[in-house]
Amino acid sequence: MRHTVCDACYATNSTPMTEDLFDQLRLELRRGCLVMAVLGQLRTEHYGYTLRLALTELGLPIDEGTLYPLLRRLESQGLLASEWREEDRRNKRFYRISAEGRKILGLLSAEWAGINQSLKKILKEG
Repeated sequence: MRHTVCDACYATNSTPMTEDLFDQLRLELRRGCLVMAVLGQLRTEHYGYTLRLALTELGLPIDEGTLYPLLRRLESQGLLASEWREEDRRNKRFYRISAEGRKILGLLSAEWAGINQSLKKILKEG
């Protein structure tokens, strides 16, 4: 399952400017979601490649050029811990959520639930 707008409807009813604007706004929306998705998925330890696969299987694909800088930033903020280990004769960096990351994930999840509830009301009224 992939969370996107109906491509067929979108493509037939839009102009190039609308498509560009939609793409920009969609990227903004995804950025915030990706932080929560990565923190949530790293409650179980992963290295980068398996994390990408897991997120893709759950409907939230992420490019390497987005994932690895995000992992480094979250680790520098103290939300992740990592360690290098050899697996299958290759060194791999394994990531997991830290205690502080768990606290932040809980707070972000509660905030997300509140925002989602408000948006459902707002969009229903329109």
